[in-house]
Amino acid sequence: MTWARRAVPVAAAALAALAARDLTQRDHALLRNFPLLGRARYLLESIGPELRQYIVAANDEERPFTRDQRRWVYASAKQENNYFGFGTDNDIEHTPGYPIIKHKTFGAAVPPSTPAAGHDVRLPCAKVLGGARGRARAFRPESVVNISGMSFGSLSGNAIQALNKGAALAGCWQNTGEGGLSPYHRNGGDLVFQLGTAYFGCRDEHGRFSLDRLKEVVAGAPVRALEVKLSQGAKPSLGGLLPGAKVSAEIAATRGVPAGRDCVSPSRHAEFSDCDSLLDFVELLATETGLPVGIKSAVGDLGFWTELADLMRDTDRGVDFVTVDGGEGGTGAAPLIFTDSVSLPFQQGFSRVYRTFAERDLHERVVFAGAGKLGLPDNAIVAFALGCDLVNVGREAMLAIGCIQAQKCHTDTCPTGVATQNAWLARGLDPASKSVRAANYLRTLRRDLVKVAEACGVEHPGLIDTSAVEILDGRTGSRPLHEVYGYRPEWGLPSAADRAEISRLMAGEAPRGGSAPPSPTAQR
Repeated sequence: MTWARRAVPVAAAALAALAARDLTQRDHALLRNFPLLGRARYLLESIGPELRQYIVAANDEERPFTRDQRRWVYASAKQENNYFGFGTDNDIEHTPGYPIIKHKTFGAAVPPSTPAAGHDVRLPCAKVLGGARGRARAFRPESVVNISGMSFGSLSGNAIQALNKGAALAGCWQNTGEGGLSPYHRNGGDLVFQLGTAYFGCRDEHGRFSLDRLKEVVAGAPVRALEVKLSQGAKPSLGGLLPGAKVSAEIAATRGVPAGRDCVSPSRHAEFSDCDSLLDFVELLATETGLPVGIKSAVGDLGFWTELADLMRDTDRGVDFVTVDGGEGGTGAAPLIFTDSVSLPFQQGFSRVYRTFAERDLHERVVFAGAGKLGLPDNAIVAFALGCDLVNVGREAMLAIGCIQAQKCHTDTCPTGVATQNAWLARGLDPASKSVRAANYLRTLRRDLVKVAEACGVEHPGLIDTSAVEILDGRTGSRPLHEVYGYRPEWGLPSAADRAEISRLMAGEAPRGGSAPPSPTAQR
């Protein structure tokens, strides 16, 4: 009781001092006019995202990922029940642009009917990466679902390690992002090494690209392909800056930059300045390393893609894969105008790029990858129908290892230790347990993709054609996917030879048909 009596006047004095300060300060009119009460307003504003996320918003109102979408990822990662009861709460009838996947009553693929059907399914790519151009180290990716480029520096070391171990467990690859190949990337998972505009991890002491350094990196790690990053969906044609306070000795060693100094990513590459020199650079990388080489870009001006496709058609040079990132894709930090309004959303951007290659009969010679909220089964299925051969998942993989969509990535205060370099916060993320969750999520996504493909009557999601998806334009109308995006009916699929081979590979994955053999009556 004595302590309480003493605390009351101390608290009152503190509040009075704070009120006096508010009355005399000149920076905030609200606090000057309403001391203390104004602070309550600022407090509520600061926790507004959390209030909306957990209390106010409905299941499908939040962005970038709704509560339902996050719940599906979390439950999948934890191997909990990820089903939903009582039917959809999406307003299907009144949502223009809503995709509907059309199942078949009788199809070539007969789904197995066992409790664990599809849980550990192998789901390789329908195309051989680098095969069309005869690259020395061409290969068929083991998984159509892979982890997108997220750099060490943007993500914590523990997060990178968890994702890499998860990739190894799930049998897929992890893209390094443009921040170089760190020790945390060396935990068993295959890698795609990304070359950004600053050539982190493969640059000399002057910041110039170093082919010798790149070859050293490739020789010392399980790098399966190289990706030249031109831009990404959330910040297209925009450079980046990692403040000097975040450039630790470890990050500096990984990137090849001085510690403690601002680390700048330019907006353009220095090694090429047009499509012609870009293809020269691609062929140099492929010749010197033997690896398949591709590009990653958001989609804006279509002139670039037209010129690139024309050169690939008319010369003996070309990229082995194209990764299209949608404008709805994520980033650690970017100006609002770029995240909201610059570069096309995935479906529009990808369809225009694919159509440009298909019109020149190049679509069967290129592996197409997509990114930008494609770690959700419905979005991924539409991407495959449009012609994607692979999907890369970024933020969904972050959710699987603990991200709660706090949207603090740009503040270095990520509460779950995913997108931060704060050692105390990062220690909360245990790579051993979170890697298992990442793998669980990746396997579950592959399972759902296979189950939907089988419902559409085919063995593999890459065999789903545009006629299997319709886009609603209101309550009473819809259009097939190929009409919406100006495709010819035969576009969106691999070549006949690739279709036959992937069907053969998938046929041996699991027993087909029901849980009981047909009755004698049915056999007559």
